[in-house]
Amino acid sequence: MRIDALLKSMTLDEKIGQLTMVCGLGVDAPTLSDAQLRDAEAGRIGSVLGLWEISGIERAQAAAKASRLAIPLIVTADVLHGYETIFPIPLGEAAAFDPALWEATARAAAEEASSGRIDLTFAPMLDVARDARWGRIAESPGEDPWLGARFAEAKVHGFQHGFSGPSVLAATAKHLGAYGAVMAGREYNSVDISARSLHEVYLPPFAAAVRAGVAAIMPSFNDLGGIPMAANAAILRHVVRERWGFDGVIVSDYAAVGELLMHGVAADLAEAAALAIKAGVDIDMVSDAYPKGLAVALRRGLVEEALIDEAVRRVLMLKAKLGLLGEGAQGPASASPPPGNAHRDLARDAARRSIVLLQNRGDVLPLRGERQSLAVLGPLADDQNEMLGPWHAVGKAEGTRSILAGIREALPAWEITHKAGSGIHDDDPDALSGALEAARKADLVLLCLGEAASMSGEAASRAQPDLPEVQRRLAEAVFALGKRAIVVLCSGRPLTIPWLFEKADAVLAAWFPGSEAGPALAEVLTGRWNPSGRLPVSWPVHVGQMPIFYAHRPTGRPAKPDDMGTSRYIDVPVEPQFPFGHGLSYTRFAYRALRLSRKALRPGESVVVEADIANEGNRDGEETAFLFIRDPVASVARPVLELKAVAKIALAAGESGTARFELSCEQLAFPDEAGTSVLEAGQIDVLVGPKADRNLLLKGTLEVQIA
Repeated sequence: MRIDALLKSMTLDEKIGQLTMVCGLGVDAPTLSDAQLRDAEAGRIGSVLGLWEISGIERAQAAAKASRLAIPLIVTADVLHGYETIFPIPLGEAAAFDPALWEATARAAAEEASSGRIDLTFAPMLDVARDARWGRIAESPGEDPWLGARFAEAKVHGFQHGFSGPSVLAATAKHLGAYGAVMAGREYNSVDISARSLHEVYLPPFAAAVRAGVAAIMPSFNDLGGIPMAANAAILRHVVRERWGFDGVIVSDYAAVGELLMHGVAADLAEAAALAIKAGVDIDMVSDAYPKGLAVALRRGLVEEALIDEAVRRVLMLKAKLGLLGEGAQGPASASPPPGNAHRDLARDAARRSIVLLQNRGDVLPLRGERQSLAVLGPLADDQNEMLGPWHAVGKAEGTRSILAGIREALPAWEITHKAGSGIHDDDPDALSGALEAARKADLVLLCLGEAASMSGEAASRAQPDLPEVQRRLAEAVFALGKRAIVVLCSGRPLTIPWLFEKADAVLAAWFPGSEAGPALAEVLTGRWNPSGRLPVSWPVHVGQMPIFYAHRPTGRPAKPDDMGTSRYIDVPVEPQFPFGHGLSYTRFAYRALRLSRKALRPGESVVVEADIANEGNRDGEETAFLFIRDPVASVARPVLELKAVAKIALAAGESGTARFELSCEQLAFPDEAGTSVLEAGQIDVLVGPKADRNLLLKGTLEVQIA
């Protein structure tokens, strides 16, 4: 076997080289530095990131192939929601609740990235995120572990395509573990949660990715109860490798191994390297801990060379799966570039499915009538670049359709006036007065507000995740005119803006929709697409509620508005602005009968759950139905609701249909403190409805029988 032969012939420096990842010159570098190229020729580099141009990638690969053993590099990149064609940010795409869509967009991204000579992406990001202060909620699939697990499976399958064919992109499940629970929602901060929360909430999406065959896992920057994840053998070795059986590559996050010194668990790079390799980290991303510290650690007796050999073998196995070790093979580089607009229709479909209609007073939407005057205002109305959101790979603003462009194309007969009114952050009194004058003359106002892409994502935590003050002034001045006002919110997180929901007639959460932002939004605004997106996170009223999520545990004193001795606030509501699963349609769906195929369930058995749903409106539409469970009496207090399945049903106006779910007995189990699954006898409530609102859910009961 070639891998055995390579390992046998390698020097220690060459082995450590395979475990070393470097970054190109600066950010988005065209090539490696001369010193890095010399290291590649000497076999001291195994993988690279930060190279986006084919010429630079080919130069780096040529240097690696000129080394003694001629082992190609793994070329990596952050391809989170598209490569050249940009799809909605993951939080937005999660709102579609559609695994087939998630897989399709990952497949499209893999086709484009592999044609650009990229071998591995640092995606999917699977951190369960329940705190909108944390900027990386934009990259996540939201607050629910079941949803995160389905997202994980779809993305891994889409990117990797079973490692068959020319358009393979190895996937990396990140950031393990519990990164979404950083204290105070502050990026790179510490995490201190219970073992139960870790196993029940934060690990399931990663376990699902492993079952789906993910190629790599990235530990998070944070410590977990005082143990930094880059040195956390209890999780990386004992849970991930031993319990889950993961035999792929574990790659550190950017400089995370070297940062073990800052965490205070290593005195120098040799100790840091020893801790990481013993924990199971195979690749050191750019920290220099492995190239500068691993041989020293070996000489000190801190590690054994057998551990290094194990890591090198895993890296070489990944290279073999990517086709990089075959005679003359280039792996994904053999893929032909897809046509420039090959994935535009998919981008538009993904964007329109991700848009959530939060509010629609008086049915002001959809826009209708042969001719009206519309004032399109706000700093994001004609901004192509911000529509791409954070981590948009090689996507370009020039190829992006703005909201204004989409509206003008969709409503050619309407009188449309555009004024920005303000910048995203910058005030301009003249611009504000011009916008207000346009609003006064118009029949309707469309306000396009929100964040800049840089205000969400990595290193973009916000203590006050609301609208910038200049945009609030613009919005309130428009509302004061008494015009019918529709708001499109572009953001990477829910925004705490109760004042806006009080005054706006309609509000759409568009997130950052991607390359086809304008046409997708125009289709939703005009009713050519009946909105079907649903919130994958609870939308808070106030920052003081965070973290906020539907699957909280009951308290001995549940909140009562007029009872001081209960779990409530004295200044804001306990409930979110909008619950998990919320999303309106231009039609009305009614839930009727709930049926269970059996009343009792034993291990190994399943129950079929059916709910009748009627479209009582005058438009065709698609409903997303949620199946929750509630275990009212257990040895450990269980969440008030737990999501276990989702079903979509398309119904014509006036039509009725049946949403069907299958629930296995094993799905009713829960983990103990060690993460071992426990199934207990007793009654389980089965609830079906449109969102995580107990008042809207149909209820049935099951009896779990163990003996």
